Amino acid sequence: MGEIIGAAVVSHVPPIVMSEEERKKLNDGQDFSLVEGLNRLRSERLDMLNPETVVVIDTHWFTTVEHIITSHDRRKGIFTSDELPRGMSQVPYDMPGDSELAFELEKAAAGREDTRILACSDPYLPVHYPTINLLSFLQRKENWVSVGVCQTAEVDDFLLLGELLREAIESLDRRVVILASGGLSHRFWPLRDFAKHESASLENIRTPEARRADEKVIELWEDGDHAAVIDFYPDYRTYAPEGFFGHYLIMAGALGGRSCQAKGEKYSDYESAAGTGQIHMWFDRPEDGWTRS
Repeated sequence: MGEIIGAAVVSHVPPIVMSEEERKKLNDGQDFSLVEGLNRLRSERLDMLNPETVVVIDTHWFTTVEHIITSHDRRKGIFTSDELPRGMSQVPYDMPGDSELAFELEKAAAGREDTRILACSDPYLPVHYPTINLLSFLQRKENWVSVGVCQTAEVDDFLLLGELLREAIESLDRRVVILASGGLSHRFWPLRDFAKHESASLENIRTPEARRADEKVIELWEDGDHAAVIDFYPDYRTYAPEGFFGHYLIMAGALGGRSCQAKGEKYSDYESAAGTGQIHMWFDRPEDGWTRS
């Protein structure tokens, strides 16, 4: 029987893949804590847990009429970001996949009227940097698959996808870590003001209200109160959490939804990235297992 052995909300912001010199130039001479946080996640969590598959919920991969999971045997190529080629250009990647898990998830939706899931192995399917930027820090010998964020989905749709993902994992002999790759509040500064707000200082979060909302979510994660985070979503949505917060909601659905009480552990400071809120937060598998929704 397969199991989810750990999960995390992780930031993928472009500064983490810049050189240390460039990062410190942006951040008033200090490095972003997000960089060391990813290194620690690898050494303190993934190396100890030894997952066979990593599932990335990718907040830059927007789908429209269905949920989609990659089902390639391998994704290999060279990545240049169309958003920021100056910082992410000609990056080689090589990711073995987990087609068995992908097709098991697709099968979980077969015949249902409340959701649709596609396992896609098209060789020209684009990759996105919420997946790519994690590789140099976290990838070893695992299989890596990506899941998109459906832009027409609502809270219960994301939670249901997470539930079905868990069912698919448990139906196989698989040790899986879920990485919800995305930020918190996600509004940028206008272009003419952008360069004034590139450091990690919390003074650069786009509005004081967005900062308070982010800090509330972080506190609830640390308390393991996922029901309260989910219930806060309608208000939090006004601060434009990245990817409609689908990355977190899908992860939460897989961990038990509103019943999940797994406490979060910070693996970085809460930081700003060009006005957006960012953090790494790890959730250990409880000794008695994840709860059921």
